[in-house]
Amino acid sequence: MSDFDDSRLDDPACLERADGLLRPLALAGARVRQAADGAVRGREELRELPVPRAVIAAGAEARLIRALVEPTCPVPFMAWPQPGLPGWVGPLDLVVVSAADGGSPGLVATAREAVRRGAALLIACPVPSLISEFATGRASIVLPAATSDPLAAAVVALAGLHDAGLAPATSPELIADALDQAATDCSPRASIAANPAKDIALGLADAQPLIWGGSVLAARASRRIAEAIRAATGRPALAGEAEDLLPLLEAAGRRDPFADPFTDLTPSDRRPVLVMLDDGSPEESLVVDRRRLTDCAEFHEIRICPISCHHGSDLERYVSILQVGLYAATYLAIGLDRLAR
Repeated sequence: MSDFDDSRLDDPACLERADGLLRPLALAGARVRQAADGAVRGREELRELPVPRAVIAAGAEARLIRALVEPTCPVPFMAWPQPGLPGWVGPLDLVVVSAADGGSPGLVATAREAVRRGAALLIACPVPSLISEFATGRASIVLPAATSDPLAAAVVALAGLHDAGLAPATSPELIADALDQAATDCSPRASIAANPAKDIALGLADAQPLIWGGSVLAARASRRIAEAIRAATGRPALAGEAEDLLPLLEAAGRRDPFADPFTDLTPSDRRPVLVMLDDGSPEESLVVDRRRLTDCAEFHEIRICPISCHHGSDLERYVSILQVGLYAATYLAIGLDRLAR
């Protein structure tokens, strides 16, 4: 049934072939530092920014920014996924654009529209880039995020919003440290016994991944991890809320103790494995959902693979669990020998 070989996860030759996938993960912390260093001067201007009537975020990580800022922002905050801007946006508002790729046509249209309407514009992007050329208004501030990493650009934007008095404190250095720690824990040099990402990949070898993250940020991480598993392995992976995943766990039934995984089962018979992301959120509803999922999985003899981080800020915990999941997706691809030759 399976073409997964766990020996590949500690095989130097296999890991060397996967360097193009593993190295970008290991350098995530360095990209955050690089972006933060380039944006220091631009952040100084934000301390003089008047309090806007509302904040509108656009770009690849707009929803991440909203999840972190909206609960404490002193003015209304929204994420806008479409090109352009809502009709009510004007000179009293602030538009935040995270454009690590230099600006898609849709984001360029958003920036141009903000300038045309006289809104304050904050852009985290490489300089020079297409979108930075349109940030020419008197109320425009560019944070030169010298990286193509959307997360690094979002960290810079969040730090800038804090400088403007609109968001909680965001320390790029602490975020980079959290990413570096994940890279150390999940290093290719760490054996399966000591590497949480390799251990999760082993748990997913013959399984159908079902990924749950209860909080807003953990749920976002679960979707990103599911996307990474699908892209890296070509296998289905589903992220969802407890109400979505419980019926799938119940439908799996109890394991057949007499089934031979090498002769009796086909890929369509893969049993689910529950990957549970825990960022330490104390919300009572999440505790209840976690208990329901755990009880259901244990009753049906379904493996549970936890990824947890309970220390640091919300964003530190988010990047920590996300990186472990992204590493696990890569190691799963290595074990399945799904690397491009």
